Amino acid sequence: MTNQEREFSLSGIFTNTISRKLTRCECFNLYKELKQIVKEKKALIEKNQDCQDTLIILQHHPVYTLGTGSSEEYLNFDIKDAPYDVYRTERGGEVTYHGPGQLVMYPIINLRNHKMDLHWYLRALEEVVIRVLFSTFSITASRLEGFTGVWVGDKKVAMVGIRVSQWITYHGLALNVITDLTPFHSIVPCGIRNCQVGSIKGLLGEFQPSTGCGKASVLHSNDCQLIDITHSSLIKEFSEVFQLEIFHKSIPMSEFEDTIPRRIQLVASNSHDNLTG
Repeated sequence: MTNQEREFSLSGIFTNTISRKLTRCECFNLYKELKQIVKEKKALIEKNQDCQDTLIILQHHPVYTLGTGSSEEYLNFDIKDAPYDVYRTERGGEVTYHGPGQLVMYPIINLRNHKMDLHWYLRALEEVVIRVLFSTFSITASRLEGFTGVWVGDKKVAMVGIRVSQWITYHGLALNVITDLTPFHSIVPCGIRNCQVGSIKGLLGEFQPSTGCGKASVLHSNDCQLIDITHSSLIKEFSEVFQLEIFHKSIPMSEFEDTIPRRIQLVASNSHDNLTG
């Protein structure tokens, strides 16, 4: 995915402050597309037809998301006066933050073609991040027993929250790359008290002078380069962990001709299929 394609993965309205006129901005509601893809894959399964796996990687506008059973007690603010939009989603897990500089990976895969085991799937997603951090940045990451996600020391760098319906997965993982971590201070991340949150950029800054950790090719990368490097590594490690051959596909502009400019909204459905987080 190119820089331009990633920019098109986000939505918004640009205001021309000089002329004080609003200019149109294309808004791609990829969450709507995600749900449509899941619906189409379910239909194929019901017809006993094969369906390909799909992987979407994007960045979100600043937003807090809650899992289906999340408690609002983990919000350190009045939800009626929230610093950013708050949405309750279909995934498992507690509250987290998504924003620029964080890569969110939405795998929509048929676990019938892999392993019909939700715990295996969660561990596989964590393995993707663990491999990315080590192979690309020489950062040793680990799991924390009893929790989902990926830690480096006592800092959580990747959050995992999924939903599985008819063995089709959606939602996924979020990896902090160059993320502004300040918004995490307004919540109890993932419902874990005293949980510290980290980012790849922050970890590289910590490790470089003290341990020499990090490969020379990435230590001096700027923010955009770090996003690109991490993006490529996520795809590579995902393909290896899940034994998939990746075919890059751009979203045709014609598919979005009737799109109304608005923010990506994560809206819960009335479905009650398998949840985990």
